[in-house]
Amino acid sequence: MKQRTSSQIRQEFIDYFRQKCAHTFVPSSSCVPQDDPTLMFANAGMNQFKPIFLGQREPDVDKWPGATPGMPTRAANTQKCIRAGGKHNDLDDVGHDTYHHTFFEMLGNWSFGDYFKKEAIAWAWDLLTNVWGLEADRLHATYFQGDAGEGLEPDSEARELWLKILPPERVHPGNKKDNFWEMGDSGPCGPCSEIHIDLTPDKSGGRLVNAGDARVMEIWNLVFIQFNRGSDGRLTPLPSKHVDTGMGFERICSVIQGMQAGRLGQFSNYDTDVFAPIFAAIQTVTGSGAYTGRLEVRDAGADPRSDVERAAVMSDIAYRVVADHIRTLTFALTDGAVPGNEGRGYVLRRILRRAVRYGRQYLGTREPFMCRLVPAVAEAMGAAFPELKSAHGGKNVEHVAAILRDEEESFGRTLDRGIALFNEAAEYARKHHHGRIGGEDAFKLHDTYGFPIDLTELMAEEQRLTVDIGEYERLMEAARERARTGGKGSRDQFEEPGTEFLSGLSACDDSGKYSDSPACESVITACDYLDGEPPTVGSRVHVTTERTCFYAEQGGQVSDTGRISTASGEIQVKTVKRYGPAIVHFGVLTKGHVTERQSCSLVVDPIRQQIMKNHTATHIMNWALREVLGEHVQQKGSLVDDEKTRFDLSHNAAITEGELAKIESLTVEQINHDLPVYSENEVEQSQARQIDTLRAVFGEKYPEKVRVVSIGAPIDEMLQDPKNAKWMGYSVEFCGGTHVKRTGEIGRFRLIEESAVSKGIRRVVGVTGEHARRVEQHATALARLLKDAAQADSAALPQRIAEITAFINENAVPVVEKMRMRADIAHLMEKAKHAQKEAAKAGTASVMSHVDELLANATKAGGVSIICGALAGATADQLRAAADSLRSRAGSAAVLLASDEGGKVTLLAAVTPDVVGRGVKAGDLIKAIAPVVGGKGGGRPDMAQGGGPDVSKIGDAVAVACERLTGQLG
Repeated sequence: MKQRTSSQIRQEFIDYFRQKCAHTFVPSSSCVPQDDPTLMFANAGMNQFKPIFLGQREPDVDKWPGATPGMPTRAANTQKCIRAGGKHNDLDDVGHDTYHHTFFEMLGNWSFGDYFKKEAIAWAWDLLTNVWGLEADRLHATYFQGDAGEGLEPDSEARELWLKILPPERVHPGNKKDNFWEMGDSGPCGPCSEIHIDLTPDKSGGRLVNAGDARVMEIWNLVFIQFNRGSDGRLTPLPSKHVDTGMGFERICSVIQGMQAGRLGQFSNYDTDVFAPIFAAIQTVTGSGAYTGRLEVRDAGADPRSDVERAAVMSDIAYRVVADHIRTLTFALTDGAVPGNEGRGYVLRRILRRAVRYGRQYLGTREPFMCRLVPAVAEAMGAAFPELKSAHGGKNVEHVAAILRDEEESFGRTLDRGIALFNEAAEYARKHHHGRIGGEDAFKLHDTYGFPIDLTELMAEEQRLTVDIGEYERLMEAARERARTGGKGSRDQFEEPGTEFLSGLSACDDSGKYSDSPACESVITACDYLDGEPPTVGSRVHVTTERTCFYAEQGGQVSDTGRISTASGEIQVKTVKRYGPAIVHFGVLTKGHVTERQSCSLVVDPIRQQIMKNHTATHIMNWALREVLGEHVQQKGSLVDDEKTRFDLSHNAAITEGELAKIESLTVEQINHDLPVYSENEVEQSQARQIDTLRAVFGEKYPEKVRVVSIGAPIDEMLQDPKNAKWMGYSVEFCGGTHVKRTGEIGRFRLIEESAVSKGIRRVVGVTGEHARRVEQHATALARLLKDAAQADSAALPQRIAEITAFINENAVPVVEKMRMRADIAHLMEKAKHAQKEAAKAGTASVMSHVDELLANATKAGGVSIICGALAGATADQLRAAADSLRSRAGSAAVLLASDEGGKVTLLAAVTPDVVGRGVKAGDLIKAIAPVVGGKGGGRPDMAQGGGPDVSKIGDAVAVACERLTGQLG
């Protein structure tokens, strides 16, 4: 095979489509979208062409900067892509294998209503086999097999086209997951045909197509865009059919260079010359050993390798992480993104901190080093992407490096202490919590030391530990609530008790938390005032007692609140936490003072009752989720408080409207049956696990004796006959929380949210009692708003839709009702859009009726028609239409039009090509006259736009333009 560098491979792709297939070369768009709120980063080559696919703009790629003129409907390029947030997110896999990246290039070719499947397939085959010389008998193709749920037929056209090239055994059907491409939750989409390469030595890998085996990998995806998925999830045909292909540049380089190196199937993306110069820079900057390409053992068993071998593996993982992440950061910062605390900025901060941690722990760095790798990225990729050097006034390398240096220095100040804290938490988890790091430790790493939770989870995974995500999420939610309320609220922020305080604590009897009476008598055993002594009203305090009736937060349920009273004072209890056998009440002194050894009364707030309702509802909902979705459902976190039950579960798809309705119905049914709630506090775990229907949190470690909660079935009977099928209809769980006595106490139940948490994890939120009644009222109010909007005239529709949107944003509504109303809302929005289009057409017709008058009043200078005038109320689009009409009818013309639409001035200049050739440019004209109306503007030589706020100066601007044009052309 001919020896090719990555630069040659990239250029050969572009040249093939530009020279042989008459495509326009379009430079990559920014990887940081500025005009598409649906995207955090550009994640595919088609992003910049989305308006064309949607029919919002005619194909015009031949007019884009740097494009080839005269080719408006075909394009080819290499696009900068980042997949590190949202639906497409590869961050967690980077480093652990040899083919995932957060930044990559996507080679692609596009047809905008021009050619379709036949040409796309033929050209792809020709390039791969005849230009690049890949072995034809190693290539396989897939096609979309159809999807009955979406009403989609199999793509028989693509299948028949491939059968003309390949034998039937190398043409494979693929399901919706593999062969129906979608950019995101909404937008252009359609069936796709993938080309796979078999890298097995004997070419026997046909059975591994779409099986996730690296020996047979996808190298090119040909997407046939035929539909648009709306925000309501529905598919509608697009006005024209398009082609959108995407081929991972790093992957095709690994295939071609691996074959030419004679390392079939053993050559990775990171072994190519794409990464070689960056690896060399990493070795120089860090002084670490050379990259050797090793991978870790990722299974549940012990790693058989020595400590020295494992250290070498972690060094190679660090090389891959750092090399990938520095590319992502360099491109993202070049294109205008900056690290921050929210959204896109937070993703970049996570990426940087992930790389810095790997450098510190496995490459031996102690000073900022990522910033020193920016020049290597710019040098390696600057020829293909000149902005890496030329952006920011030609000082882009310095600009990006400075941002990274500041971020590294900031994180570096806490990194070593954070790693030390993690190691302490890890050691404690091994000794006391069966390898599970506490949520409090994970939260502290995030809150105090800047460790994103995924970084903590990654460090835990490296040591074969887990993290209590449920507790971490609860603490994060509490922190967010404090931020929303300015630090005020029912659960004020407290410092954790110090080691000295905790070491002196004795065990606390908390059996009273399950008693019918939410009150008990006790004695204060320790009292620590956080704000110094003598205490005053408002002082924060840690209090322990010999016994308590308060529930300490655990397992996703928030703690009780209430008060502790003595003869001399009173404490308002804000939250309660367990530390081994000890229980600490966090409170605020509200009266007098309290001291150790005082007798006290403990009283729990009545809000406990609502928390209990929500917790029991959580158990029923957990059972209903499995009944409807299947036994694969596992709890992945929960939060139970007085307002809601929030439950995270393992499930690989959005829960449908019908499924949600069934889940809600089953839950309500169990509540209405007023089932008794049974609990047993001291059950042998081994005995309890014999109950077929019992549920426990996957991965959670439980003590030998557990508490079992059953809804509707007596626990003693279940333990005596654990395999009996009659227990199938009841919820049975390990649980240490508080519950109501009977399900009827819950009252109402409604689901108000279904959403994605991360890949394979969904979240449902439910409310009970008065909260459920309130959301039902919201549903009634929303239905009334929709009904009123449906009866409103077209002019009022935009305002009515805005009211509906605001109502949904401000008020919780049962999720099933909200999903059922989607179609009505979508219909209203479509109706409003149609009305706006009709109004725009009428306005355009009105504006165009004045074109004849403007043309008749034109003056001549140097053989050029000078046409200047104001068109009251015209939009920018209408001005453009009028200008185009005037230019075409006048022959040789210079046009300046003005409008006062929307209370501001819009100026538009347009000139014919011959006038541009005489040195009169539309952009220069706008720059000259926009200041007259207090604004600015500019644009291309043939057409430009500007404006300003001073409507009273429109006449002056028109006069100045006319005078300037006459002077230039006369």
